[in-house]
Amino acid sequence: MQAVVFDCDGTLADSHHVIVEAMTRAFEQSNLPPPDDAAVRRVIGLSLPIAIAHLAQDIAPDYHATLVDAYKTSFHDMRSSGAVHEALYPGVRACLLGLQNLGVALGIATGKSKRGLAHLLNTHDLRGFFGSLQTADDNPSKPNPHMLEAAMLELGATPQDTVMVGDSPYDIEMALAAGTRAIGVAWSDHGAQALIAAGAHGMLAGYDDWSVLLKS
Repeated sequence: MQAVVFDCDGTLADSHHVIVEAMTRAFEQSNLPPPDDAAVRRVIGLSLPIAIAHLAQDIAPDYHATLVDAYKTSFHDMRSSGAVHEALYPGVRACLLGLQNLGVALGIATGKSKRGLAHLLNTHDLRGFFGSLQTADDNPSKPNPHMLEAAMLELGATPQDTVMVGDSPYDIEMALAAGTRAIGVAWSDHGAQALIAAGAHGMLAGYDDWSVLLKS
């Protein structure tokens, strides 16, 4: 079984701006100076506690859990007020449909929470495409390969027949650790060169070029 496993934020959905805003609010509501936008974008893809630890290195570790809770509250409040807009990148649905029609098994491996992923998939009516949904709630943070290995197990795929698609070096490093192919996305905030340097086997220029995801 050939499989393609996608990251979510920054790969399937243009959601980095929402994460930056929620993180800024979390720090401000905790009476702390917020990290700059670029710093937040660099940690997107890591599980939330790990991301907070990177952003709050000058803050006592005992306070990190408070920031994690503040972020979750900020994101929930933004969603409740209708301020969360996580648009799909152009061509995502056509790509998923094309892969599905070829019998390719599809999965997601993301640092998002179960609740956040469910909301995004339900909003865009994508849930039916994926046979495995791996989130930060049940797996160690990337680049640990556990969530990708769990996805392959659930999809009935082997590393030799699996492609991981992501926008961060953490995705690429996770794929290499799991023994799969790694494909970066050209629109990554980290820059294409950073993904290539991390070991990406190829780059996806856009979802209309999804044939690059098929095992050659």
